[in-house]
Amino acid sequence: MKKVVLASLLAVAGAASVTQPAFSQAAVNLGTSAAQQNGGQIQMSADEYASYNNAVTQTTPAGKAAAFEAYLTAYPKSVVKADALQQLMFAYSGTNDPVKTLDAADRLLAVDPTNFRAFVFEVSLRGGAAGALTDPAAKQAGLDAAAGYAVKGLAAPKPKDMSDADWTTLKGQGYPLFYSAIGTDALNKKDTAGAIKAFQSELASVPVAQTTTPGLQLQDTFYLAQAYYTSTPPDYSNCAYYASRAMNFAPEPYKTSFKSLATYCYRKYHGGDDGFDAVTAVSIANLTPPATFSIKPAPKPEDIVTNLIATTPDLATLALSDKEYVLQNGKPADADKVFDTIKGKSVEIPDALIISATADQLQVAVSDDAVQGKVADFTFNFATPLKTVPDVGGKITLDGTYASYTQTPLMITMSDASVVEKKKPAAKAPVHHHTAH
Repeated sequence: MKKVVLASLLAVAGAASVTQPAFSQAAVNLGTSAAQQNGGQIQMSADEYASYNNAVTQTTPAGKAAAFEAYLTAYPKSVVKADALQQLMFAYSGTNDPVKTLDAADRLLAVDPTNFRAFVFEVSLRGGAAGALTDPAAKQAGLDAAAGYAVKGLAAPKPKDMSDADWTTLKGQGYPLFYSAIGTDALNKKDTAGAIKAFQSELASVPVAQTTTPGLQLQDTFYLAQAYYTSTPPDYSNCAYYASRAMNFAPEPYKTSFKSLATYCYRKYHGGDDGFDAVTAVSIANLTPPATFSIKPAPKPEDIVTNLIATTPDLATLALSDKEYVLQNGKPADADKVFDTIKGKSVEIPDALIISATADQLQVAVSDDAVQGKVADFTFNFATPLKTVPDVGGKITLDGTYASYTQTPLMITMSDASVVEKKKPAAKAPVHHHTAH
């Protein structure tokens, strides 16, 4: 029998290349460690030692993978099975074979259920594969699986006989990947609170400088902004902040894409573009919004209405779009005040989008928001039924008298409606050609 000192035989460094989505490609460097038993020594037969030593001393990833497969086949109950599987996992990774790498990780976890490095491979490979899928159900299932392994990875204990310093280094390499997988999974299934928590934990788990270079953390800074944007209700302030930070450090074409979300959220919260550069400056200097940071919110709709009424001497002169805005967003007294200026008056409304149609009534979309959302904001009631009912989805010019309105949802009812026929173009005078004699 030969005594094998595992500490020396298994001190082999491995590297797993993990391709992240978007613009980054990051390398997760994971060193293997020796599982020491009985003071670092175990008993192994000469034949087993020869097979094991052959695998360890292979100089290429493919050779190492083949030799360890042969060793594990010949000695399926080896006391160093977990370490052999771990080296097999690294070897397959070195051959750029994700299927066999993942299989080795599965086999490793079957004998060593808390192996941290195996969790890294499970998360990175399963998450990467899920990201390439187009079927929504399959994609979500893949992201769920990656997130499940990530949760286990975060709970994994320090490996036996690993120093605290090495464990800190290992966690620093694996934890950001785990948090990212959990956040991506949550965001994909619209769990915005879970996504925000995970992405914030990810950014806090790495040096700040790592969040300013193209890579996983910069990408997830943008995903954090998306999580705030898609929250219910949307958090436009934090969306603008994190999208702006991602925009600042991202290369093209991502910079332009990230800026679109940043400026959109800023406008939604502030009401305009003024002051956006100040947000940009703060987000460059700070990973998270400082305690003193704030964006001035836009005036509330009812405040805009109050100001509009106070600064308009004759409310009847307001544009139709402004009248609609007041009716929909103003205080009841303000809305009534504006409607009183038009009640009983007739108006012609061109190019209204038909939402529903009967011989007696047309419901149409008039305002830009109503047309965009394909929802009716005007009802035209006909005193004389239409002989021909127009098609839904078409446009029509109508005449009617303001009769009443409801504020929520906005619906303005017009009486004595009629269809305004398009005027036929005037016939052109005949052109007489004169010939010279």
